[in-house]
Amino acid sequence: MTRKMGPRFSGPGCPRHGRVSGFLQPWLLLLLSRSPAHGYELRAQLERNEGAPPADPGLLYRTLRQMEHQGLVRSAWNTEGAGPARRVYAITPEGEACLHAWAERIHETRVRLDRFLKEYQAHWSGERNGDSTIAG
Repeated sequence: MTRKMGPRFSGPGCPRHGRVSGFLQPWLLLLLSRSPAHGYELRAQLERNEGAPPADPGLLYRTLRQMEHQGLVRSAWNTEGAGPARRVYAITPEGEACLHAWAERIHETRVRLDRFLKEYQAHWSGERNGDSTIAG
């Protein structure tokens, strides 16, 4: 099933202009767009995904609390089952819009990086072959 790109969201913590840094928030939003989860589950899912940022528990929970404060996720206590109650996080419509904004910004950054690497490789492969364009 193809998902339509959601509306742009440029609220606090979402990419707007400039560089992309820190991928914990978009990864958490992506994981929560698949299914609500508690922090331990999210950390385990991050560890299983090659390329996902490492997240120590303190950073993970601080990021989730910040995202909840920004309205990107919501949480509720799950008291079902054995063991202690766990806070389960779910993405909000604002969080989905922010996820789409992240994907767009990451794509734009990737295009710029690919363009840079193409120019870099063209320059340095020419120089190695004695075709330097630098006047000397």
